[in-house]
Amino acid sequence: MEAIPFLDDDFNTYLLRLLIALLLSGLIGFERELKNHSAGFRTHILVGVGACLMMLLSLYGFETFMESSNNIRFDPARIPSYVISGIGFLGAGTIIVNGMTIKGLTTAASIWTVAAIGLVIGAGMYDAAILTTILVLLSLVVLNQIEEKVMAGRGRNFVRLLVEKEVNMGEVVETFDQFGLNVKRLSIENERTGERTLFIEIERGQKFDQTVLFDCLSKIEHVKLVYERKA
Repeated sequence: MEAIPFLDDDFNTYLLRLLIALLLSGLIGFERELKNHSAGFRTHILVGVGACLMMLLSLYGFETFMESSNNIRFDPARIPSYVISGIGFLGAGTIIVNGMTIKGLTTAASIWTVAAIGLVIGAGMYDAAILTTILVLLSLVVLNQIEEKVMAGRGRNFVRLLVEKEVNMGEVVETFDQFGLNVKRLSIENERTGERTLFIEIERGQKFDQTVLFDCLSKIEHVKLVYERKA
């Protein structure tokens, strides 16, 4: 049986590495997707597979030219270095600065790491890629829970508001200002069709009447539920 003309002799290697890149980057992207981040499943797959493809190009794409002349030299690290530096532009696109809140730093870091994983897979270092994926998933899932438990002993208050998307965020922040409360962090925790959950962290040591504050927050238009979890 004749070989297909346009398939390279290393086609099986390409296929294996690209599929592994798709799987591992997809696992990390799936975790981001579950938490409703801007760069999720598909974005991470594209970054991981694309980076793997660039490494394959670097390793195998110029063999014909190098074999045709003894004067041609090629540095296989050149293309990967541009991938690592260039991926920063994509990561920066996931970072959102909204007043006192900065979101997307973890997702930007995960995109950068997925690109690195893709490059490593392209170079055939499967064990390093799998180990890195496991460590990243542990960091994103397990350490997040540990962080919440550690913060629980520091006496901070976390207020959550279930609101409709039409809610006036300025009015919410202004309510805390009226009580003289310093808001440490305000972010959108979950977002579903028509509604979202606001996560508000108040600095510890501030005295206020919780009942009155919650009553004022609940009276804001489009606020459906106000509740507190002490941390």
